[in-house]
Amino acid sequence: MKDSIAAIKSIDFAIKIIQLYKTLVEERKEYVMSKQLLRSGTAIGALIREAEHAESTADFLHKMNIALKEANETSYGLLLLFKGSYVRDCF
Repeated sequence: MKDSIAAIKSIDFAIKIIQLYKTLVEERKEYVMSKQLLRSGTAIGALIREAEHAESTADFLHKMNIALKEANETSYGLLLLFKGSYVRDCF
């Protein structure tokens, strides 16, 4: 089965989140927000992958909705890190 555009983009995004996490920990010594950002930012792709094997349309929509919530949480974390001057921009 060919990966969806959402699945492909979520992998690319997760890689960027992992790189940002490493930078935040190693260079900025920020451990709390960076860990939560890592969790929510990588969960998006995992949930999209899970949705690809949903048992029904309702199950698919539910899993994709949870992925959307994780994306929103990730966006909020990036905003806090930006406003707190830990990052310069939120790619």
